[in-house]
Amino acid sequence: MSKHEIDTLTADFFGAFDNRGGKAADVARIRRLMLPGGVIVVTGPDFRAYSVEEFVEPREQLLKDGRLVEFSEWETSERTDIVGDIASRFGEYAKSGILDGEAFEGGGTKTFQFVRTSEGWRIAAFSWYDAP
Repeated sequence: MSKHEIDTLTADFFGAFDNRGGKAADVARIRRLMLPGGVIVVTGPDFRAYSVEEFVEPREQLLKDGRLVEFSEWETSERTDIVGDIASRFGEYAKSGILDGEAFEGGGTKTFQFVRTSEGWRIAAFSWYDAP
């Protein structure tokens, strides 16, 4: 059952950014999916570590102000290891959308650290790398 729960949690994470067809993205969902003190890290030339709020707020704005439309991202492959109340997931993802009027596609790699809490599985941390 744990793998199914983690699959669902991961799909909920990716779905939080979806604003295709004019629907509003639910980036605030990330606050519910993560531990309050969770850590988010982007690698690459613009390395940065974020708190949950530092990550959510600018993405909420970007996805609702009309600059980024028809956006979605989805997992294309994954490997998940579960030991007791901790889990690690390493996967590749793809994304597409229209940013400032320009269509784009891309992808990269994300890694998640999960912990089982009294309310179920939550994301403790995640990191991502966008492929060039």
